[in-house]
Amino acid sequence: MAAAIVALLAALSYAVGSVAQQKAAAEVPTGEATGTRLLLRLVRRPLWVVGVMGDALGYAGQAVALGLGSLVLVQPLLVTSLLFALPLSAVWAGRRLRPSDGAWALLLTAGLAAFVVVGDPSGGRDTAPLGSWLATAAVLGPVVVGCLIGAQLSASARAVLLAVATGILFGVAAALTKSTISVLGDGVGELLASWELYALVVAGAGGFLTQAEAFQAGSLQASLPVMTVLDPVVAGLLGVTILHEDVKATGAEWAVIVVAVAVMTGATVALARGAAALEPHVGGPSRP
Repeated sequence: MAAAIVALLAALSYAVGSVAQQKAAAEVPTGEATGTRLLLRLVRRPLWVVGVMGDALGYAGQAVALGLGSLVLVQPLLVTSLLFALPLSAVWAGRRLRPSDGAWALLLTAGLAAFVVVGDPSGGRDTAPLGSWLATAAVLGPVVVGCLIGAQLSASARAVLLAVATGILFGVAAALTKSTISVLGDGVGELLASWELYALVVAGAGGFLTQAEAFQAGSLQASLPVMTVLDPVVAGLLGVTILHEDVKATGAEWAVIVVAVAVMTGATVALARGAAALEPHVGGPSRP
């Protein structure tokens, strides 16, 4: 229960951070700055700094939640950031929410509740052997690299491809966060000597950069649903496959879980598109 409460508070912080960062990134034309140049431009914008602070608080809450509970539990709950981001975006844009947004919000809540109650996700081990992580890198690394290359070659698919890379990197970072928190329990010295810490920095920084570029590259409707769905999916798969986390279900309960996951995915995509529709076009002309 404590892990769930902390995860929901983290989701609220992430919602504030994502709305603020997207609005700041939208003010920088796509052809004007990318990569580290984009970050150097954004760091001078107070709104973007507020967004980063929101993300930092969200990540701190996520780390605490992962220390208390499993990836399979915490990461899906972070999707509720959409429930907070949607009204925040609506207020900021001076628009009203659609009735369908409320319906999708109820479906997402119901799906999450069914998944948590019926599946009763539980923790496995906090760390995994290096060999398991190398196998993970061998599978996911080429996908991320392919997305980054494709984003340079196709302007029309750039936002989606960067969002895929972002979702994968953040999902991996979530799993590494859980392992890093466990190592920290053995002392700061052990943490500084661990490979998990530095792998986390690489994955987190990579996701942070690709997210900023995805927000800048095109409509938020193209990027936000993809990264929002992929993050918990990748983290959950890593939790089950390499950290041996468990979903306690038997017989007909698996049917309930499958339906709950399908409802959560559909509702997440619909809410992400709804939130994106409230945002200005990304990568357009700079505003004074």
